[in-house]
Amino acid sequence: MNMQTLCRRILRSNGFSHYLRNLTYTQGQEPEPKIREYFYYIDHQGMLFLDDSKMKNFTSCFKEKKFLRFFFNQLKINHTGRYTEFPYISLCGKERNYVRCDDYPIVFTHVLEDKLAFNHAGDLLTLQFQPEKVYMLPTSGRVYHPAPEKTGSIGLVRSKLAIEFSKHFVFENGEGKPPTHFNWKDTVYELDQEWFNKALTKDIYLKKCHV
Repeated sequence: MNMQTLCRRILRSNGFSHYLRNLTYTQGQEPEPKIREYFYYIDHQGMLFLDDSKMKNFTSCFKEKKFLRFFFNQLKINHTGRYTEFPYISLCGKERNYVRCDDYPIVFTHVLEDKLAFNHAGDLLTLQFQPEKVYMLPTSGRVYHPAPEKTGSIGLVRSKLAIEFSKHFVFENGEGKPPTHFNWKDTVYELDQEWFNKALTKDIYLKKCHV
């Protein structure tokens, strides 16, 4: 797989989305006294929107970094049994914030020294960068990296950063196979190809959401 083909595959994969049918809700609804429910959507670039926003672009996404830090720090898999079309939930006091996404909710956007920043909160939301665990899904060309366990342990690398990462892949088994090594800062890392599938099968609920 040459660089041009890989870049095209990454960019084409950005058209993927989930479609919800026969689902009704009202933002701020009260299913029980003093409990309010809201519904959100995270796109493949890691931007957060109200789910029912008609226009989802940079002008309509949430940008306040302290809010994003709190929202994503509270994010976890939705095991409530309510609104299963929204695989994740972020709890804020009496508020239940249900979340669905294009792929995975944690989306890595930038490299900050030895860390990866995610979901547009700058240095307020970062994880340790593990170069040996950069994983490219062969069927889509999308690139992933470990994320917090409470959100399913898998995070998406947004397309712009994924294309940058793709320049550092080494394909010892041929370009038709997944990359075997990752060359980063003068170190060649042998890629761990197992962590992704282990994380995917660890939570059966999420596996159903992402097949």
